[in-house]
Amino acid sequence: MSSSTFSAAHRLYVKSLYRRMLNDSLNWTVHRELWRRRALAIRAEFEKNRNVHDPRQLAAIFDKAEAELARNQHPDPVISPLFPGGTKWERNIPPPVGPLYDHLEADAHEVPAHTA
Repeated sequence: MSSSTFSAAHRLYVKSLYRRMLNDSLNWTVHRELWRRRALAIRAEFEKNRNVHDPRQLAAIFDKAEAELARNQHPDPVISPLFPGGTKWERNIPPPVGPLYDHLEADAHEVPAHTA
């Protein structure tokens, strides 16, 4: 097993940042073939900084990337229909499990319709 100067948390953060940048750029582009050029540019930027090991330099790179991501955030991102916030989220909620109407209790409180 090879030793690395980066922790697992660092790797997860870089992967998360990369994925968030790709998803945000996909929100801005309708056609996948147009988005692919932007995805390659994002990948090239990550590859350019792959061999940076200085923690201060990495912090500056991450701060710049997070600021760019926040600045370019799409105001109305694409949400999958079945995910929370999507158009079909909780559309067909199952009915409640309990009784909807207690007929016995309602019959006890009824007033006769006509009296003789």
